[in-house]
Amino acid sequence: MVFKLLQSKSGEGYVDVIIFIMSAMLVIALAVNVLPVFIAKHQLDFFANELCRTAEIAGRIDSETTARAQELQKQTGINPAITWTASFVPVTGRVQLNGKITVTLKHTVNIGLFGSFGSFPIELTARATGRSEVYWK
Repeated sequence: MVFKLLQSKSGEGYVDVIIFIMSAMLVIALAVNVLPVFIAKHQLDFFANELCRTAEIAGRIDSETTARAQELQKQTGINPAITWTASFVPVTGRVQLNGKITVTLKHTVNIGLFGSFGSFPIELTARATGRSEVYWK
């Protein structure tokens, strides 16, 4: 009699449903922890493009670009390390018409999987390049 009850497969469907639901919840939990990294990368790319565009219009890297960086930090909520590369005119520090301007932003985002399981820092990098639109006499 006990042997017949052990061979019965009438509850097998319930076990399959429970395993499927647990697997689905693990996938959703992983997506919730990984999705902020993609959002941060998108914000970092936006930050770099806007900052480079400001430098292109101004034709220099000065207080105007610094103010725009602070405004973008408030808007996006991230505080990246900013590195500029440009072909400056030696004495004035301005970028002549069609001179290349490049901004590189680096920001670290932590992925914490399932609470206290662990934290994995990921360094995100965004780069934008443009040309100066100002002719300096």
